Amino acid sequence: MFIDSHCHLDFPDFQTDLDQVLADAKTSGVGLMLTIGTKLRQIAPVIALADAHPQVWCTVGVHPHEAGAEEGGCTLQRLLELSAHPKVVGFGETGLDFFYDHSPRDAQERLLRIHCQAARHAGLPLVVHTRDADADIRRILADEMANGVFTGLIHCFSSGLQLAEFAIEIGFFVSFSGILTFKKAEALQDVARQVPLDRILIETDSPYLAPMPFRGKRNQPAYVPRVAAKLAELKGLPIAEVERQTTANFHRLFTKVAA
Repeated sequence: MFIDSHCHLDFPDFQTDLDQVLADAKTSGVGLMLTIGTKLRQIAPVIALADAHPQVWCTVGVHPHEAGAEEGGCTLQRLLELSAHPKVVGFGETGLDFFYDHSPRDAQERLLRIHCQAARHAGLPLVVHTRDADADIRRILADEMANGVFTGLIHCFSSGLQLAEFAIEIGFFVSFSGILTFKKAEALQDVARQVPLDRILIETDSPYLAPMPFRGKRNQPAYVPRVAAKLAELKGLPIAEVERQTTANFHRLFTKVAA
């Protein structure tokens, strides 16, 4: 089966037809989905959605866009309390977004470090968002690793080989989205060729970033095999091998998820 390692099923885009979206995913061979927390003040519906569907798991955390508004409510203790829930399997998404700069950069960094601490304490992986902030992400993750090892991944990878190699060096995984299928994504495709398959996950980041030929439409977990197919093409492998390995990789990282 395929696994969509990053989607946002609680978003309004899926409010009216979630059951059909889940059915379409099953029809497409997508057996598990990880729906991602972005705001602690709205985390209850995320956990409830995972509770309601055996094939859906979730993470808890604060997106960097929300760092200013959420900073006071996101503490190490709160994250650890939430992580005790059986369907919560990781922290995030968290990170740095210096492209949009919707939140103060120092607030983004403080929250990222809190999430790193939670990952270390709970032994659960970290889901990292980074945009136009590669040097700072490397600096912060290296700092935090020096305080104790934790696991994680760079989600929706869209950076260069240097960040991918750093992620692998510290024991992280790299996750590719529908961007990999875009016609002008040659640089990212070259990175994907060089990242070892045993360190790669696949995702949709739905409802965003629908792969070709659906670009510009609402994305959904049923489209994650399109990402796998492109990855297989780039690596010269059968799609079944990409399916098998990325699924195994997911379970190596998200060890709390029932196989």
